[in-house]
Amino acid sequence: MTKQEHIEYWLQSSKEDLKTAIQLFKTKRYLHCLFFAHLYLEKICKALWVQDHKSNYPPRIHNLIFLLEQSNIELETEQKDFLIIMNDFQMEGRYPDYQTLIYKKCTKKKTQGLFNTVKQIAKWLHSKVQ
Repeated sequence: MTKQEHIEYWLQSSKEDLKTAIQLFKTKRYLHCLFFAHLYLEKICKALWVQDHKSNYPPRIHNLIFLLEQSNIELETEQKDFLIIMNDFQMEGRYPDYQTLIYKKCTKKKTQGLFNTVKQIAKWLHSKVQ
C-alpha cells in the first residue's frame, strides 16, 4: 500500500467508528458511544501521524495527545484539555473496573456535549490531512 492508501485506510475506518458511536448514542449506550468517539478521533490522529512520518505504521497506542504531538499538529490549550478528557474513554471502554467508575457520569446531556465537541475537533483534524 502507498502512504496515501494507508492514510485513507485510517480515515475510512474512522468513519465506521463514527457511525457506530452515533448508533450507540441513539440506543442510550453512552459510555460505549464515547469509547467509539475516542476511537474515531484516534484513527484520524493515526492518519495524520502516517502523513507526517516516513513509516506507514503508527504506534500501537491510544493516547490522542501523544499521536498529535508526534505529528505536525499544534493544539490549543482547550483542544488539549478536551483530548485529555477523551483519552479517559479509551480506558473506560476496555476495562470493567473503569466502566463501573465512570458509567454513572455518562448522562445523555454530558455525552451529547462531548460528542458534539468530538465532531468539531474531528472536522478540524480532517482539515489538516493533505
